[in-house]
Amino acid sequence: MSAISQGDHLGARRVSVVIPVRNEAAKIQRCVEGILAQTIPVEEIIVLDSGSTDGTLEILRRYPKVRVLSITPESFNHGGTRNKGVRAAHGDWIVLTVGDARPADDLWIERLFDGVMDDEVAGVCGAQVVPQAPDTNPTEWFRPVSEPRIERVHFSSSGEFDRLSPSERLRVCSWDDVTALYRRDVLLRIPFPEVQYGEDALWAREALRAGHALVYNPGARVFHYHAESTDFVFRRALITMLFRHRSFGYLYGKPSVARPMLRGFRTLLRERELSWSERLSWMRHLWRNTVASRSAVRVFRAAAAAGTTGLDELEERYCASPPIPAKARS
Repeated sequence: MSAISQGDHLGARRVSVVIPVRNEAAKIQRCVEGILAQTIPVEEIIVLDSGSTDGTLEILRRYPKVRVLSITPESFNHGGTRNKGVRAAHGDWIVLTVGDARPADDLWIERLFDGVMDDEVAGVCGAQVVPQAPDTNPTEWFRPVSEPRIERVHFSSSGEFDRLSPSERLRVCSWDDVTALYRRDVLLRIPFPEVQYGEDALWAREALRAGHALVYNPGARVFHYHAESTDFVFRRALITMLFRHRSFGYLYGKPSVARPMLRGFRTLLRERELSWSERLSWMRHLWRNTVASRSAVRVFRAAAAAGTTGLDELEERYCASPPIPAKARS
């Protein structure tokens, strides 16, 4: 059933988009214009800027529907900052994304609404995909092989959720604030936790435990890509593993380097649009980052084996703040 023909539970679909940004001059224009081109119009775009100095604010002033809320860089918090945008919004529905992402097409918001099947649905999550571009990793390019399948997740009680295995809890909470739709009234009752990482997955956990339904629609796509150094890959992997272990009880298995390397090499060899020098360059990139991520798994497993003390020491050493990727070109 199309979002255009759904029933009264959608109301008038007054939509506010909330975007945290800092120094996104290279990408913010495509982000905003992609949002304004959607088949479902938005009432406003609320941008929470934490100290941009690169011309981002000058670009945003071109758009009457954009409202900028300024915060200090030191007060930025992935959960708390988004909550400020939600509280300032006028719409009944909140769409969240980031300044260096852009809708993959003009049906992005409509496809998010396709997931609002009934009044129990508190939110709908889409998917990030990597565009096929010269400065993006070809082993991550979006190559669809089947039609996206919408999944509705709902539990009758918090106990039913809590009885899931760690891997199942993690799977049903694989929420993503880069492409997500929410009922604003639910976000006001269940705000994002004020954390520096994982606010989206933690919100999904609390929404499910409170009896709300969540929907995943991978057809609601945004293009998003980070240029990743080996240090970024290593630290992000450690933070992700620590977060998933402490929040969902999930423990990663022993790492393998050969399998992802072989898959990546096969992909690069089949990609005829790449020259041999480009293939070799991406092979080196793949090797370095695969080794970095697998090294992170080994470091994490050693810390977990040492118990709470080992994990606390790992967090203090590597995870005091989230890693920041290099800004990719527009």
